[in-house]
Amino acid sequence: MFADLDRAARAPLRTLTKENAERVGRHLVMVGRLLDEDPEAAYLHAQAAVRRAGRVDVVREAAGLAAYRTGRYAEALRELRTVRRLNGSSEHLAIMADAERGLGRPERAVALAQEPEASTLSAEARVELAIVVSGARLDLGQPEAAVAALRSVVPSGGLQAARVAQARAAALEASGRPEEAAAELASFSRAELDAASGEVEDDVVVFDLEDADDDEDALDGEPVAGDAVTERSGADDVTPAGDAQGTTEQTQEQA
Repeated sequence: MFADLDRAARAPLRTLTKENAERVGRHLVMVGRLLDEDPEAAYLHAQAAVRRAGRVDVVREAAGLAAYRTGRYAEALRELRTVRRLNGSSEHLAIMADAERGLGRPERAVALAQEPEASTLSAEARVELAIVVSGARLDLGQPEAAVAALRSVVPSGGLQAARVAQARAAALEASGRPEEAAAELASFSRAELDAASGEVEDDVVVFDLEDADDDEDALDGEPVAGDAVTERSGADDVTPAGDAQGTTEQTQEQA
């Protein structure tokens, strides 16, 4: 079973009993498979894994990312803060900042981006964080600051380049420069822009498991009996925000 999991996830699961590690591993496999196509099912698997291995960082990471993808922003923040405490990593700072935006707290998103740990992020993660900061500045009614947040950003290409262009266009439009905004998007097709729209991009460990037909978690994304998950919290009551900066839903819930 461990041979089928991503190497980064394999070692932490060795702290569990063999039987429990295999069950948790299967839930993580399903999180990786379902996060894009069926985030709610991925969330259920992540919750089942947390119930069995709540002290394992990769399990809490999966739970945080699944919570974010389903609009449970307060829960996502709690989980990703726990990951930081467990392993000291700040790699999900952009997701955490965007969750603050989702909770209607753009000033906290900006503050997160100003933490010393932001300078330790990979180049791609720094670009994602800049996109979130630009959106937060727009939330705060600061369009020029939103433009400035992206001024020196160098995207990695592909969808991230389209995402940066969308963010710059939104900031320029808000600053009263529609022609410049249109120019930012001119080199991208509608299909590329549509594909780039959505949540902040974040690396998710994809687990390679050829045979996941165990009856505990393979069919229709259902968790195994006995791995019941808790009811969704008030953080789920979200409303689409409709902007191009990474936040797709907002709620005024206070964490």
